[in-house]
Parts: sequence; C-alpha cells; structure tokens
Amino acid sequence: MSWSRTVERELVHRTSVAEVLLTDVRARGARHFCAAAAWTRSHPTFPRGRDDRHSPWMVVETLRQLGIYVPLRHFDVPPTARFLITDVSFDLDVTAEPRAPHGASEITCLASVQDVRTDPGATMVTGLRMRVDFLAGSRRFAQAAGGARFLDAGRYAALRPPTALTVAAGRGPRPEPALLGLESRSDVVISLGEDGLLVDPADPRHPFFFDHGTDHVPGMALLEAARQAVALRSGGRLIRPVSCRMTALRFTEHAPPAVIRCSQYGRTCFFHFQQGGEQTAEGALRYR
Repeated sequence: MSWSRTVERELVHRTSVAEVLLTDVRARGARHFCAAAAWTRSHPTFPRGRDDRHSPWMVVETLRQLGIYVPLRHFDVPPTARFLITDVSFDLDVTAEPRAPHGASEITCLASVQDVRTDPGATMVTGLRMRVDFLAGSRRFAQAAGGARFLDAGRYAALRPPTALTVAAGRGPRPEPALLGLESRSDVVISLGEDGLLVDPADPRHPFFFDHGTDHVPGMALLEAARQAVALRSGGRLIRPVSCRMTALRFTEHAPPAVIRCSQYGRTCFFHFQQGGEQTAEGALRYR
C-alpha cells in the first residue's frame, strides 16, 4: 500500500484535495478491498485532541470516502450517479487507537462489501453495504459500517424537486466553541432557537461540511450537529464519542433549520432531528 499521494478527489466527492484521506485502494477479491488512508495531525476541522488522539470523525469520513470510491471504481456505478447514505456506525477501541505522530498517521483499512443490490430494470448497482476494519500498524483499533443507495439522474430528479444548493447563513445565538470542544466559531453548526437547538451552520461555506454544493444537509454535518448538541447539554463533559450510529429516514433540508432533540442515559445519548413535523434522522452517541 502507498501513502505517498491522495486518490483523485472526484472519486471521493471532494472539491478540495486537502480533504481527501484515501491514498490507495486495492481489490483483494470481488468484494474485499485493502485501502490506505493518511490522517493528518493538523486537520483544520477535526484536529487531534490534547492527548494526541485523532478525531473519531476521521473514521466516519474514511468510511464515507471508501463508500464512494469502491462503487465508482469496482462496481461500475457511473460518476453521474447520486450517492445517498442510509446509515452509518462505528466503534472505537480507545486502548488501541493511534496517537497522531509527526505529519500523518498511516491507517490501513480492510473493507468488505455485502448486500449488493440492482433494482429490476436498472442498468447499474443501486445499493450496497460496507464494513471496514481500521488498523494502525497491525493492530485493529476501530470498526465502521454503513449503507448507501445510488440513483441515476432520472430517479434522483423524480425523488427530489429542484432545490437551491446555497446554505443560508445562520443568525441565531451560538454556544461558545470551547464548550463544544472546538477552537473556531466557524466550526459551530448549531444555534439556539425558539424551538430548541437547531442545525444552523455558522459558516455556510465551511471547507469540510460544505466542501461542495448540496441540496440537503450532509450526513457528516448532522453527526457533528448531534455531537455538539450533546456537548452543550452535558455542559461540556461529553465531547468525544467512542461509538456512534445514525440512520437517515429522509432528507434533512437546509431550511427551515432542523430541530435537534437529545436525551442522555448514562454514557449513551440518543438523538433525532425533526423538520416540518417529521423525523429525518436518528441515532446514538456513546462516550467513555
């Protein structure tokens, strides 16, 4: 495996090369793959913690990039297809995870693909599930899994009416970044509204969450909004999840802002997003 240069940014749906984590992906059979990822010590959105551990969202973002690269390169999904995440989860072993060294951590990913689906009459793969083991050296420190759907332009247009890709700039009062485990106010994606906590990005052109135009709130932005909501509700005590799951029930629109509801039971916090009287996504975050 090589960690010398990133894969093509178009193959992981990133506009900025700086946000590409994958550096190599090789098939080990029809449905098994070995991948290399470089986790930088100085990621602008997800910096290492005070103990030099990487942000757990690096696991999720690596899974997301693999979930795009592998279907495009190995399952003949066309580059014009729209990718929709149905669910995502991960578990982190804090006793085995690597510390950020000088430069970047060289991560090995062992991925397997299951439940490959092709709808009747479709000319391409329309969905699959992926499971990934993450290793630092030869030691496994995390597992992640997720599902995705792939829609051609016609099916996506039938599902989604034309929608503006511009994210509205938030105006609501915001928590202090330090309380959420953040250094920059531009990384805050929640605000305090009349109905409670809202998904309301401070930076509508955020270099990670909104790296490119999207007609709905991306899954990574929803996960970070849930994490920030838990951090706020816990008074800054619960900052870094070691396990997570989230299921997308329908699209979360940019407007009106979705409301975040969360409840804590011990070290597990359940969350869901509501918009227009409907639940759009739900999940749980677990902490040490």
